[in-house]
Amino acid sequence: MEGSFVLPLILGLPLVGALITMLLPKTEHGLIHGVGIAFSLITFLASLAIFGFFNFDIGQYQLVFEKPWIPRLGSTIKFGIDGISLWLVVLTTFLTPIVFLASTKAVTKRVREFVATLLILEFGMLGAFVALDVFLFYVFWEIMLIPMYLLIGIWGGRRRIYASIKFVIYTMVGSLLMLAAILFVYLQYAKVTGEYTTDLTKLTELILPNGQQVWLFAAFALAFSIKIPLFPLHTWLPDAHVEAPTSGSVILAGVLLKFGIYGFIRFAIPLFPYGAEVLSPAICVLAVIGIIYGAFVAFAQDDVKKLIAYSSVSHLGFCALGLFAMTSMGIQGSIYAMLSHGLTTGGLFLAIGMLYERRHTRRLSEYGGIWKQMPVFAGCFLIMMLGSVGLPGLSGFVGEFLTLIGTFDASSSQMPMPKVMAAFATTGVIFGAIYLLFMFQKVMFGPLDNEANKTLPDLSLRERLVFLPLIAGIFFMGLYPKPFMKAMQPSVERFQKNYQIKRHAPDGEARLTFELPNKKVGEPS
Repeated sequence: MEGSFVLPLILGLPLVGALITMLLPKTEHGLIHGVGIAFSLITFLASLAIFGFFNFDIGQYQLVFEKPWIPRLGSTIKFGIDGISLWLVVLTTFLTPIVFLASTKAVTKRVREFVATLLILEFGMLGAFVALDVFLFYVFWEIMLIPMYLLIGIWGGRRRIYASIKFVIYTMVGSLLMLAAILFVYLQYAKVTGEYTTDLTKLTELILPNGQQVWLFAAFALAFSIKIPLFPLHTWLPDAHVEAPTSGSVILAGVLLKFGIYGFIRFAIPLFPYGAEVLSPAICVLAVIGIIYGAFVAFAQDDVKKLIAYSSVSHLGFCALGLFAMTSMGIQGSIYAMLSHGLTTGGLFLAIGMLYERRHTRRLSEYGGIWKQMPVFAGCFLIMMLGSVGLPGLSGFVGEFLTLIGTFDASSSQMPMPKVMAAFATTGVIFGAIYLLFMFQKVMFGPLDNEANKTLPDLSLRERLVFLPLIAGIFFMGLYPKPFMKAMQPSVERFQKNYQIKRHAPDGEARLTFELPNKKVGEPS
């Protein structure tokens, strides 16, 4: 297939960078940081090559690369991309060089290991976004866990060991149940066809009995709900964010939390549509609770980093709600909100990290009047905050608006009392504005009466370069969403079509169905 080399190239560059990094002298900190920035930037430029081969008018997987991997198990190295995963890949490659640039002064110990770890994490994240083999996806899912554990456990704060172990335990519990579900589907497909395969496109042709679908979807849903994180499975997130270094917090909020929603879209719902229909009302209720709960708890925080961490619980609740509304607007709004959250919340964590480097405290009570001392920083912080609030003209508004409209228009069979759910979710937007504006007022305004704040330097050139692409992205997504929507729409419509057909399939023994372009259910491929 044309352009099939692009995805392996994007995946290979971070690995090469990690290998070169580990061969450098460990005392050459400037050189090591430079290699990290260079390889992550080259990876971003390589990801832009996707647009040269991508057809925005079709919803199928494109740029597919496939090679045998474990033939006896039917596993392949299969990569592909569609309008849903496209923007998540670009978001990952976009944020990584920014994180490297922001870390050049903040990380001064074990620099070589830090750069290699972050590059391996990028490799794992990109692999999980493009994997079209369920076993390969699981491998990348686990690869992501190790570098994130190391980032928190080695370069984190005072309670870093507690936070890193808690993160691993939560993730592993969900992962093991997901693996058990993958093995069950794998064996059921072999029982029906006589062929062993872990190819996602083949496994989605399998229609399982309704009862099995509910349990299997629940297993996948636990893993993905932990990653979102959906209330009440969110308790690992504030600890991980607070103890992680700034780079870890940005990647965690900007990319890793997106795998929960992405996993539902790519794997759980296509594999088990009836299970998704049965359990989606419960997920919608939990999403709304998370939106409101996250906002209230965020407002109660004195630690700025923990406040932003709880804001992620609230914002990702919108993404879950929009997805399980199962309307075109809701799903597109969910994806758009994820992309916006990566920019705005990632930018907020970077801003707090820069303040912490100067003052070594994150307490709201320690600040006040910072705008007078750091006007450029305050302006950048203001844009990130307003983007997160959802101010019209900035990125956050588009995703939240589409999500709420999509929820309002949802079918009552898909979501209980959709109009009531949309109304409750809307209060989360109001509460979000309250706690974020309160945080901004406490940090930036008021008298500059703390002596420690009177000598704070404003942003350096390097720090301004960190914020510049984020600000540009927030304005671009807010003012011109058309290219994002154009790429998403065919893939979202295909996803919806497959779901609507397969969820109404008659119950019975496990069997095959084929939902391919221009074919009807049961028609041979």
